Amino acid sequence: MRIVPVILSGGTGSRLWPLSRKSFPKPFVVLPDGESLIQKTLRRVIDIKGDAPLLTVTNRDYYFLTRDTFAECARIHDQAVHNTHYLLEPAGRNTAPAMAAAALWAQEVAGPDSILLVLPSDHLIQDQSQFAAAVQKAADLARQAYLVTFGITPTAPETGYGYIQKGNALEGGYQVARFVEKPDQATAQDYLDSGHYLWNSGMFCMRADSLLSALQAYAPEVLEAVQSAMDGASRNGDTWELGSAFKEAPDISIDYAVMEKAPDVAVVEAGFDWNDLGAWSGYGSLIAKDAQGNQVHAPDCVLVDAQNCVVQSPDRLTAVLGLHDILIVDTPDALLVADRSRDQEVKTIVERLKSRKHSAVDLHTTVHRPWGTYTTLEEGEHFKIKRIVVKKGEKLSLQMHHHRSEHWIVVSGTARIVNGHEEKLIMTNQSTYIPAGCHHRLENPGMIDLVLIEVQSGAYLGEDDIVRFDDIYGRAAALAAPTA
Repeated sequence: MRIVPVILSGGTGSRLWPLSRKSFPKPFVVLPDGESLIQKTLRRVIDIKGDAPLLTVTNRDYYFLTRDTFAECARIHDQAVHNTHYLLEPAGRNTAPAMAAAALWAQEVAGPDSILLVLPSDHLIQDQSQFAAAVQKAADLARQAYLVTFGITPTAPETGYGYIQKGNALEGGYQVARFVEKPDQATAQDYLDSGHYLWNSGMFCMRADSLLSALQAYAPEVLEAVQSAMDGASRNGDTWELGSAFKEAPDISIDYAVMEKAPDVAVVEAGFDWNDLGAWSGYGSLIAKDAQGNQVHAPDCVLVDAQNCVVQSPDRLTAVLGLHDILIVDTPDALLVADRSRDQEVKTIVERLKSRKHSAVDLHTTVHRPWGTYTTLEEGEHFKIKRIVVKKGEKLSLQMHHHRSEHWIVVSGTARIVNGHEEKLIMTNQSTYIPAGCHHRLENPGMIDLVLIEVQSGAYLGEDDIVRFDDIYGRAAALAAPTA
């Protein structure tokens, strides 16, 4: 039985705002060591999977970002990633539908008795050897038809995690006595003192056929909807795009749907370090402390009479005077200043911004697209200026805008443009004008990145003023979409 890693890539990580946002969530945020969490997750499973396939369950918004991130990881570490596959969800429906889809996919591609190693893409685990050892224990239990989860030995009375009570001992693990919700402080302390409870990590290991049998018994409505979505999936090489029936699946976690109900559930006590980076205190733990307990990730920072502060400010000089136990996170378009003890409450700021429909909830000033990136340099009433980078060989959709015109100036590289009925090349220091209502397309036919400045003008400059007619990334199904 081969171990098939399944990486679940989604979610926004709102407690790590303003670094983590909807268009560029926590798994893709680059950590102080220069690597993202999803890259670390990928490298953690490459040796474990051997010749088995690797599956990532994500959505179209993160699909190209995930592929690019995997390719960059392989390039940096000179480590080819073979036999990778993608399942694209039309809507997020929690872990039970996602794992059901993975099990159905594995049944067809890897064999019904293949062992799924299901991992969130946003956990930090440094000890690879201990992780691999725990996976082998879990796989041995999974071969006996146990549904296995991984428990983390608690180090503090943490109220932000669910807990697992250990039951009878098994070879390599324990039967699960019960799952318990996030406790209050006193209860968490009791759990810690007893030694009988583990943190629920949200990682799983189980045979595909065992999971499908459990879903049929305890969550048949999940399995039925996902089976319909798989039957209606469109397949293109290594990528399956699930059918719309997936949206009808109940929005439920695998814990509620199956793990709390099934009899043959086991837990392996992890011998490895684990951090879900659920809040800024977790992120700060990755940064070395100075003599005053400050943790600073900033190339130019002045601290005077500052103690126990976390400072994340990679782009400009930051000065801190007379502050203690403060969190400072600076990005090009948003600044967060908070009491360190209240870092779990950052998500309330995100909710407040959502109620105002503020763009900083979803987008950074630099936005990643399948073809490259764009950075908003300046905007005001009736104008917006962007820096656009198109990767070699890539091209934007054939599109038009109802309300805005665009002026493109090439900074470096070569652009092939379609402007109405005209097609031509424009070089460095050349420009072109696209009037509103005109069909147009931008392409990089060269061997280096194409960089240009775009000046937009018009009465409405929203990103949803796009009508697509053709798109190599499959985004032209809807006539209007909020991406370029």
